[in-house]
Amino acid sequence: MVDKLARTPLSQVLMVVAVCTVLRIALFPILRNTPAHKRTGLFAFARIFNEVFDAIVYAGVFVFMLIRPFGIQTFKIPSGSMLNTLQLQDYIVANKAVYRYSDPKVGDIVVFRPPDYALYDYQKGLEIDFIKRCVGVEGDLIEIRDDVLYRNGQRVDESFVSYLNADGSPQTESEQSFRIKRNFKLVERNGEFWPVVYFGDVANAHGMVAERYQATTPEMATELLESPAAKIPKGHLLFMGDNRDYSSDGRVWGLAKRENVIGKSEFIWFPVNRWRPTH
Repeated sequence: MVDKLARTPLSQVLMVVAVCTVLRIALFPILRNTPAHKRTGLFAFARIFNEVFDAIVYAGVFVFMLIRPFGIQTFKIPSGSMLNTLQLQDYIVANKAVYRYSDPKVGDIVVFRPPDYALYDYQKGLEIDFIKRCVGVEGDLIEIRDDVLYRNGQRVDESFVSYLNADGSPQTESEQSFRIKRNFKLVERNGEFWPVVYFGDVANAHGMVAERYQATTPEMATELLESPAAKIPKGHLLFMGDNRDYSSDGRVWGLAKRENVIGKSEFIWFPVNRWRPTH
């Protein structure tokens, strides 16, 4: 409910503000012309409604036209892709101002709009936001080998990474025994930067990456495997979920554009027992 309210389209907010303004104008003669000794009954109701409409107008202008676009906004965590850092149904506050004068840094937890091909068919055309951790910025060369992330050739200690099921439960011994450690790199191909997920001689098979990046022939898979890892180009970022086995992220659909970044997750504000900064 809170998340839905926070996403109220600006057009609807403007309509509500306009209606409340008209009603306030209609009530003004009653409030102004009623003598002091007759300010009961209808006047009392008019004053109450006027104060309510007044509060709605100020809240609409201040929150939805100033705070939400330029300051902060709340978001609800809908999936287990950021476990254990963020739990299902957590509500976080995102700082939308910080990236107006700076760029996301490695390690930031970022709210952003994903490329359209990262969405399921039923999500197309909807205002869908993702929240992931920034693991690479422009100029970085990112690779994953045997579940270990390397940035510019240096092994990275990612203490926040988990390998849980989508609901947050630990993987069973059976699940762990069948688990495949998938490697990752970016490859420049035909002017585009492709995410390449591979193990053995299998690369970008069906279900491993977004459809546009799938290797449709054995020759294409071999080409992707043999291509050198590429650096993240200017104006792009690489995001991954902390729960690596259950996250649709840059390994699946590639890079996100800097221009589609919305804000930085600062802290969890609900539920109360989970109040804490996010990092």
